[in-house]
Amino acid sequence: MSKQSRLLVGITALLATIALTSSILSGCGGSKMTPVTPTPTRTPPPPATPTATPQPTATPTPTLPPTPTPSPTPTVRPENVNPLTGEVVSDPSVLDRVPVVLKISNWPGQYVRPQAGINSADLIFEHYNEGWFATRWSAVYLGKDPERVGPVRSGRLIDLELPAIYKGVLACSGFSNGVLEIMKNSDLYPDRIASPSVGVGQPVFYRDFSRDVPLEHTMYSSPARVREWAAARGVSGRQAGLDGMVFSDAPTVAGQPARVIRIPWRHHDAEWRYDEASGRYLRWSDGVPHTDALDGSQLSVANVVVLYVPQWDTNIVEDPHSGALSIQFALWDSNRAIIFRDGIRIDGFWQRWKREDMLTLTDEKANPIPLKVGNTFFEVIPTEGLDIVVEP
Repeated sequence: MSKQSRLLVGITALLATIALTSSILSGCGGSKMTPVTPTPTRTPPPPATPTATPQPTATPTPTLPPTPTPSPTPTVRPENVNPLTGEVVSDPSVLDRVPVVLKISNWPGQYVRPQAGINSADLIFEHYNEGWFATRWSAVYLGKDPERVGPVRSGRLIDLELPAIYKGVLACSGFSNGVLEIMKNSDLYPDRIASPSVGVGQPVFYRDFSRDVPLEHTMYSSPARVREWAAARGVSGRQAGLDGMVFSDAPTVAGQPARVIRIPWRHHDAEWRYDEASGRYLRWSDGVPHTDALDGSQLSVANVVVLYVPQWDTNIVEDPHSGALSIQFALWDSNRAIIFRDGIRIDGFWQRWKREDMLTLTDEKANPIPLKVGNTFFEVIPTEGLDIVVEP
C-alpha cells in the first residue's frame, strides 16, 4: 500500500471515530448531563371504583394543597367514645353496630321539609343534585337511632364513597340505571346496599301517606330497620377502621370570627347562625328555621365543614324528563376545607388517599384540626363557581 493510501485510510478511521463519539454523546444528551428529579404524582382515585365509571365530559381544575400530605395518625379511643362525634356514650354497646348511610331529600322544600330524624345523625353531607340547582343529603347514623328517617330518596355517585369511608350500609329509594350499574359492580354490593332497586323493600322501607305530597316524597326507613336487614346478611358489629376523626372540647388553633355562614345553592339558600348560648350552629333554609319533624326542634350542629370537592357532569342521564346528568364527586385525594366551630372559622385541608381511608382534616403540615365534640354537617361544594359568605 502506498504512502498516500495509508494516509487516506488513517483519515477515514479518524473521521469514523469522531462520528461514533458524537453519536454516543448525542444519545446521552451531551456531556453536561443533569439528573432529573421525578415530578411527584398524587394518589389516584380509589381503585375499587369500577371500570364502568363514566368518563367526565369536563373535568374542572382542582385547587389542591402545595404537596400531598399524609393522613394524621389515628387516635385510639376508649370503647365508650363515638368515633364519629367524639361523644362519650352511656352504653358502649350502641357502638357495636354498623353505621347506616340514609339518603334524604331536601327539595322541593314544600314537599320534603321538615325531614324526620335529621338531628339524630352523627354526620350529614349536603351536595348538589343533577342539574346543579338543588341539594340532597346523605346522613350517617351510629350513636343515635331515630325511629323514623326521611323522606328517603335515590342515591347518587357520592354514595359510592361515603359507606366506604364510614364502613357503613347505604339505604336509599333507588338509583338511575347508570348509577345502579356502578353500584352493583362495586365492593358495596350486595351486602351493603339496601334499596328497592336491588330488591329490598318492606319492612326496610315503607310509605307514609299522612302528608299530601307526591309519591316520591313518601318513603321512610330507620337505622334499626337497615341494620336488621344487614345483620341477616352477616354485616353487623363494631366496624374496624373508624379511627380517623379528631375532636376537642375547645379549639386548639386560632381562627377568625364566623357567626353566620351562607351557602347560596342555585335554587335554595342554606344559612348557619352561631348560637352563643348553646355553642352550636343553627340551620335556616330559604330564610326559615330548618326543623326536625320528629320533635320540631331546629337542626343544630357542633361543626359546619365546607369541603371543596371537584365535581363534573358524567354521561349518565339521571333525570330522563329533563336530560340532567349525574354528577361525579371526586371525594378522594385532597383539597381545601373550612372548619366552623365555636363561632370561628379555621382554614385547612381535607384528605382521603385510599378508598378505605377516613376523611380527615389537617393544616398544610398534616397536623390534625380537631372538630368540636358533637355532630357535623358537611357542605360539599364545587371547587369554583359557588362563593360562600361568612360574617363575623
